[in-house]
Amino acid sequence: VQLQASGGGLVQPGGSLRLSCAASRTFFSGNTMGWYRQAPGKQRELVADISSGGSTNYADSVKGRSSISRDNARDTVYLQMNSLKPEDTAVYYCTSRAPWGVVTWGQGTQVTVSS
Repeated sequence: VQLQASGGGLVQPGGSLRLSCAASRTFFSGNTMGWYRQAPGKQRELVADISSGGSTNYADSVKGRSSISRDNARDTVYLQMNSLKPEDTAVYYCTSRAPWGVVTWGQGTQVTVSS
């Protein structure tokens, strides 16, 4: 498996979720790892990414509520999402971007925020 995402589910507004993405070493080491999401009827958008050196980047819509991290020993990237809102409902995709620009996508995991 190249990129295996997990951790999605149904959560109430204000709740938290942690998404995980286990990657094959080839798709992790030296690559920028990221999370994108796509809500029904909307374009896919970047949620957050983290470089191999640990630099992070967040969409304004999740800044302050989410945290991306990577465990280089486990070849895994995480997305901790707090204070979830209904508008966070989407399919979340893990990505791996190689230094030369090629992006690999994992399968999506559904996050539904609803009471």
